[in-house]
Amino acid sequence: MWKTSIAAVLLGTSLLANAQQSASQTAPQSAPQRPAPQVVQWQLQVMRDGQQIDAFDGTTTVGQARTDTHHKMVQHNVGCKDRPAGSIDLARTLTVSPLQADASGVTMSIDAQETFEEDAARQTDTGCKLPPQPRQVSASHPGLKVPTGQWATWTIVDKDPNLVYRVHASLADSATTAN
Repeated sequence: MWKTSIAAVLLGTSLLANAQQSASQTAPQSAPQRPAPQVVQWQLQVMRDGQQIDAFDGTTTVGQARTDTHHKMVQHNVGCKDRPAGSIDLARTLTVSPLQADASGVTMSIDAQETFEEDAARQTDTGCKLPPQPRQVSASHPGLKVPTGQWATWTIVDKDPNLVYRVHASLADSATTAN
């Protein structure tokens, strides 16, 4: 009889272990699954007096930021003898951050720092050339809405020169990598 009791205990223990293993394999995961982050492809054109002078583009995850700087070194002939003067670095730095994206469009935050030259040529009292003065502008747009399939515009400087950013943005394919 004791052999039967031991066999019953061993069989019961084996069945219990198998039942627990099966239950743990079919139990739902307790950690919630997060949706894949949204990735935005964007283009930004810098327009000066109606002409494109620079362009930026990128692929950035919603909630992240991307900063790019473009440099343009310029040198002018100045003075009455029309000789080269020192160089000026006309730098443009943009920080672009998609804030929200869906099928209807993308909302983006854009920060800009621009150094550009004035349009007007200057002269000394005696008529000798002076280099154009560099001008610095900082601007921030906290929520530019870019409708799907369209360009949105943001005017940075109204006149002398007219400086406008044109922005196009859309949700990227899930296979595209960010930044």
